[in-house]
Amino acid sequence: MKEEKLRELLEALSVTEKIGQLIQVPGNMLNAEGQELGVRDELGIGEELLRNVGSTLNVVGAAQVRRVQEEYLKRSRTKIPLLFMADIIYGFRTVYPIPLALGCSFEPGLLRRLCEATAKESAAAGAHVTFSPMGDLVRDARWGRCLESTGEEPHMNAEYVKAMVEGFQKGLSEEGKGKGIASCVKHFAAYGAAEGGRDYNTVDMSERRLRQDYLPSYKAGVEAGCEMVMTSFNTVDGIPSTGNRWLMQDVLRNEWGFDGVVITDYAAIAELIAHGVAKDQKEAARLAMEAGVDIDMCTGCYANSLEQLIREGMISEEQLDEAVWRVLRLKNRLGLFEDPFRGADEALERELFLKDEFRALAREAAVKSSVLLENKEGLLPLTVKEGENRKKIALIGPYADRKDALGMWAIHGDQKAVVTIREAFEEMPGLDFSWTEGCETLLPEDYADLPSLIERGERTCWDEKKRAEEWDRAMTLSEEADVVILALGEDTIQGGEGGSRTRLTIPGDQRKLLSEVRKRASEVAVVLFAGRPLVLDEVKELADAVLLVWYPGTEGGAAIRDMLFGKSEPQGHLSMSFPRSVGQLPLYYNAFSTGRPYDGKTPNRFFSRYTDCPNTPLYPYGYGLSYHSAEYGPVQLDGSTLKRGGSITARADVTNTGYRDGVETVQLYIQDVTGSVVRPVKELKGVVKLELKAGETKQAEFTITEEMLRFYGKDMRYRAEPGLFRVGIFPDSSGVPEAEFTLE
Repeated sequence: MKEEKLRELLEALSVTEKIGQLIQVPGNMLNAEGQELGVRDELGIGEELLRNVGSTLNVVGAAQVRRVQEEYLKRSRTKIPLLFMADIIYGFRTVYPIPLALGCSFEPGLLRRLCEATAKESAAAGAHVTFSPMGDLVRDARWGRCLESTGEEPHMNAEYVKAMVEGFQKGLSEEGKGKGIASCVKHFAAYGAAEGGRDYNTVDMSERRLRQDYLPSYKAGVEAGCEMVMTSFNTVDGIPSTGNRWLMQDVLRNEWGFDGVVITDYAAIAELIAHGVAKDQKEAARLAMEAGVDIDMCTGCYANSLEQLIREGMISEEQLDEAVWRVLRLKNRLGLFEDPFRGADEALERELFLKDEFRALAREAAVKSSVLLENKEGLLPLTVKEGENRKKIALIGPYADRKDALGMWAIHGDQKAVVTIREAFEEMPGLDFSWTEGCETLLPEDYADLPSLIERGERTCWDEKKRAEEWDRAMTLSEEADVVILALGEDTIQGGEGGSRTRLTIPGDQRKLLSEVRKRASEVAVVLFAGRPLVLDEVKELADAVLLVWYPGTEGGAAIRDMLFGKSEPQGHLSMSFPRSVGQLPLYYNAFSTGRPYDGKTPNRFFSRYTDCPNTPLYPYGYGLSYHSAEYGPVQLDGSTLKRGGSITARADVTNTGYRDGVETVQLYIQDVTGSVVRPVKELKGVVKLELKAGETKQAEFTITEEMLRFYGKDMRYRAEPGLFRVGIFPDSSGVPEAEFTLE
């Protein structure tokens, strides 16, 4: 539709019809046949507004979307189509590894390809908007939504968000109607910094830290052209984001130039009352409108208050029109006025869902995001020998044959299509293996709501007989096997939204299982499933090898098999630091040194240190082993002075000293030695992946420019300050930069 026609449509709407465009109703308000909309009493949305709602969420599937859209348009005077939005986070029917795992790939182009594939499946199923990517920086592993973040690193998070927006929205242009889906960057802002790692909790930090570390990823999404931004549940400087005019108007719209749609997270406008900044729904609606929030997700605040606020002059109809215009413009960009179904097609679904190309991509992603944490005496990869020398393998653990290992937020994934480790092993000719679960993932003390889930029939619980039989079988298999592969990890319900934890060890009887198997088996490899960094000191001590696979997606079992037996090489490097103790959290590599930095050796308590634990993580950010090994030469700079507008090249030789070809993820770290404000001990500024044949040496090369050195100084201006800088090229963040140059 031409813009002038769209303007005419806006002007022809009544106030009630305009307000309707700003209301989103949940998918569970649709009946089973999808023939009519109904309302939950607590929303209190009247029938007239209901006939004009602008969007719904998590209604997917071509047949369902077409049916709902068709029935909706029959009742609508305006004939403005519904927007169908959905939580499509890391895959649709084909599920990829969780974003925290994908952050371990250090390969933004991989995420771009995954999101492009996801968009194809999703668009065929009728989805118009995805609530992804999540740009939240996270440094506290207690937070359940770690799994949706790409990690603790501002530079890499920004690169990943940019790539994901580009992938989702590929083809989302005038000539590409029906291709791609609109991307919603969330949660604006700083949701990942909740105090105590407790979901929805207070966020309070300086504006400098907010701008320096937490905002860059959202800004990258805006610059990449995202069509939508979602507010966060938390406060920023004492003001909830959904009612934060400075955040939404001054920063997002005026500074960054975002002209797309702002939507709340679920029920966030009504939550302004619980926060204590609004006395009722009417005041909450006013605060949200003044902040520039366009769509009210799943509350009755806008529906029941906006018209009265306009009559009383507390908000203007012009404000309403601006919000409605942004919603109409998005619908127009998606081509909904020409095709309200936007190509939703059951035949296309059958063609695209779980197609071989997407499954192959899922397997590639699982390999590139899995992190080899330990490999003592080179246990992995395992070899399969024939005849009398053939190794007997025992596959034990609750994740040995688990179909629901997709993580908490793969809500549209097809569990039946998931390849388990057992299934993958059975496809491998000549493999002599036996398997059993051994124990359950959880005990009631690990998850407070487990008893109620069991009572409601949503989870099952073994009886004492089965528990004893499984345990005995696990012990017997351990004694008989040459190698035991233990598939352990967090239960999926322990992560995701509302999944905050204070104990980060593997739950249930799994640690006991590892300990008892270790007593009986000569070689033990742990395959670890998780949605966050865990405390793994016991696992590190007892296991010969530890392969962290996170929640690896649809092709997880096949990827794990390929890595265990050397067909593929794990390539991931940690996107978050792994603590030695929960007491270290929050924990991140690019911290300040403090005025009393501790060298880790001096026996003096009056330093910034713990007296019962090292300051350092168990596994640092960027860490990851592989089946090859590498040595790094010293950093060479092609100059000692960097002039503004110029550049310096940093180089280092990297040699594959192992017997296998491999891919080395080379990381550039820079330290700003002195600034007008305290600067981090080091910051990641670049990554290069080198494919190295056994024995081969290649040079990693990085170009350093003045733009890479900028930060928010004492005067809150964003610029690089003259002075001394140190450079390091390392395999992870534990190295200390030493090569020096000066910025004039």
